[in-house]
Amino acid sequence: MAYFDAASSEPLHPQAREALLAAIDVGWADPARLYGQARRAHLLLEQARTEVAEALGARADEVSFTASGTQAVHLGVLGTLHGRRRAGRHLVVSAVEHSSVLHAAQLHERDGGTVETVGVGLTGRVDPATFAAAVARPDTALACLQTANHEVGTLQPVAEAAAACREHGVPLLVDAAQTAGRVPVPAGWSVLTASAHKWGGPAGVGVLVVRKGTRFRSFLPEDERERRRVPGFENVPAIVAAAAALRATAAEAAEEQARLSALVDRIRRTVPGIVPDVEVIGDPVDRAPHIVTFSCLYVDGEALLTELDRAGFAVSSGSSCTASTLRPSHVLEAMGVLTHGNVRVSLPRGASAAEVDRFLGVLPELVRRIRQDAGVT
Repeated sequence: MAYFDAASSEPLHPQAREALLAAIDVGWADPARLYGQARRAHLLLEQARTEVAEALGARADEVSFTASGTQAVHLGVLGTLHGRRRAGRHLVVSAVEHSSVLHAAQLHERDGGTVETVGVGLTGRVDPATFAAAVARPDTALACLQTANHEVGTLQPVAEAAAACREHGVPLLVDAAQTAGRVPVPAGWSVLTASAHKWGGPAGVGVLVVRKGTRFRSFLPEDERERRRVPGFENVPAIVAAAAALRATAAEAAEEQARLSALVDRIRRTVPGIVPDVEVIGDPVDRAPHIVTFSCLYVDGEALLTELDRAGFAVSSGSSCTASTLRPSHVLEAMGVLTHGNVRVSLPRGASAAEVDRFLGVLPELVRRIRQDAGVT
C-alpha cells in the first residue's frame, strides 16, 4: 500500500517512535511535583519545549503544548480575541483557512464579535493588499492566515500579511500545520499553531506559541499548567516524541522536501497529459513541497478514492476535515475551481519515485472506468 495522505497525518518518524518508547518508561510522572520521578518528567518536558521552540524560531517560554492542533487553533484564536477585547472585537480570516479557524470565527460571531473573510484567487492565494486593507479596520483585534493551504498546498503571503498587521498594531495568528518542520516559518507572527502528527510526531500533541507582548487570556477555566494557557495534565512521552520528530524532520528538510517537491512536479506535469478533462489546482511554484491536488470532470470523488484504495493507494478527496459531508470543500469553492472527482496527493517522508510512477500508471484507467460506468465517454 502506497500511503499518499501525509497532509492528514504523517507516519510516525522512527526517531519519534524511539523517543516515545524511552519516555514512556521515565516520563510518566506528574511534571508539576517535586519528587525524583516528577523532576525527571519535568526535565524531559522542558527539554522538548526548548527543542520545539528552536525549530519554530521562538522562545521556550512562549511555547505551550495542547491536546491537538485543532485545540491549539481554538485556544490561539479565542484566547487572543479575549485578551484584546478592549482593542476591538473584529476578526480577519482568509476564506481558505482550516475548518478549526473558521469554527472559532463562527463562535466569535455568535458571541457578538464580527468577522471579515478575505477571498482568494484561482491559485488559492490571498492578495496581500486586500488582506492589508482588511486588517486596517480600527477595531481589528486579530488576523489569521495559514502558511500553506492544507488542501491545495498554496503558500500564503505570510511575510506581507505580518508587515501589514505590524503597521496597524494587529497580532497575526499563523496556522503552520502543513509547513512546520518542512519549510521555515516566515517571521512577523504573534501567535503560531501547529500539530505534531503532521510532521511525524504522535497524534494528540499540538503546539501553541504566543509571542511575548501579545495580549492573551484563555477563555477556559484557569489552570496552572502550560503557562496558564492550556488546562490539563501534559502527555510528556508524546510531547518528547513530537519534539524528536520535529528535530529530525527539520534536519532532513532541505534534502527530503526538495526530493518530494520534484515528485509532486512530476504528478502536476503528467496528470493533465494522461487524464482528459482534469484540472490541477493550486500554485505550481509557491506551494508546500509535498501536496498536489487535481479534479477530474464527470468523476465522483468518493468512487475514485475507493478505486485507488483497491489499487493500493491511500489518498484523500476534497477537504480532509469535511470528507464525510455532502458539501464540496470550502477551499475549492472559495477558489472557484472544479470540485468534481477531487484527489489530494500528499507525499510522506520516504515516498518513492516508483510509487508515484505506479500511481500515474493506474490513474487513467480508473478514471476512464468510472466515467464509463456513469455513462460518460
